[in-house]
Amino acid sequence: MASSARKHQKKRIFAIKSYTTGGIMTLQQLEYIMAVYRHKHFAKAAEACNVTQPTLSSMIQKLEEELGVKIFDRKRQPVLPTPIGQNVIDQGWEILQHAKQLKESVEEEKHSLRGTFHVGILPTIAPYLIPRFFPQLMQRHPELDIRIREMQTHEIKQALLHGDIDVGILAKLDGMDDFETSHLFFEQFFGYVAKDDPLYVNKVIHTSDLKGEYLWMLDEGHCFRDQLVKFCQLQGAKQSQKAYSLGSIETFMRMVESGKGMTFIPELAIFQLADSQKELVRPFAIPIPTRDIVVINNKDFVRATVRRLLIEEIQKAVPADMLKLKQVQQRV
Repeated sequence: MASSARKHQKKRIFAIKSYTTGGIMTLQQLEYIMAVYRHKHFAKAAEACNVTQPTLSSMIQKLEEELGVKIFDRKRQPVLPTPIGQNVIDQGWEILQHAKQLKESVEEEKHSLRGTFHVGILPTIAPYLIPRFFPQLMQRHPELDIRIREMQTHEIKQALLHGDIDVGILAKLDGMDDFETSHLFFEQFFGYVAKDDPLYVNKVIHTSDLKGEYLWMLDEGHCFRDQLVKFCQLQGAKQSQKAYSLGSIETFMRMVESGKGMTFIPELAIFQLADSQKELVRPFAIPIPTRDIVVINNKDFVRATVRRLLIEEIQKAVPADMLKLKQVQQRV
């Protein structure tokens, strides 16, 4: 939907109006339609919109009566749009985007921080970064309503294109040329090694030492994993996945602390560790694998004032030596 040309927007708006029979279509109705389209379920859509299902269903049914068409095929599960309903959804999405941009343009002209600002962030960044800046930001700017959602890289990119979030916080990768990116900080990877593991006696981790038998890693598709697999040339990574899948960094850390294997952790995680846990941390040998953490948004993004504030607050919250890439580090 995001790839539809905006130059045809007025034409499309007139087209959708031509369906009406005298009733007044509201943006709220269109938002309810989009929710059902995304969730493919009326109850889940109502929950996402913070309304009761009867309210949501009634509003959509009223719009269908005004247009004289069925937007959704309610006999199918999951709920899918009818052919003409898909046309209404495509055009309705552009109307909502236009309305959103209009409102945001006005707020930006006033350099206002008011309104809701949606942020998508990687699960391998969120638990270590959010506590460092978010409570303070909310205390200093109570007028700003920031909604944070943990998402994987492909989900962040898709959510940006669909207008579901305003910005994403993730590790910079190839294939982001369609978006505007702003650097936040550089973050090293570290090993986290059990005391019973042969690698525990090593002061640093060499990629040649990584065998993968008890190497706890995230599932494929997590950029945190993919970057390390590529950098370390881990031939045994798939083998380790047979032992444990769908894990999290925190889960793998607990397994290491229980005495088995090793995993990888991001630099900011170290600041949350107790002294006994820090004994398990091992740095990589030079060159040290390092990820570039960025803010990403659409190129037609309007709310530059809020984005600038977000960047400033994050960069103040991380150690100063993480803002620039060191000679001993290698970007992955």
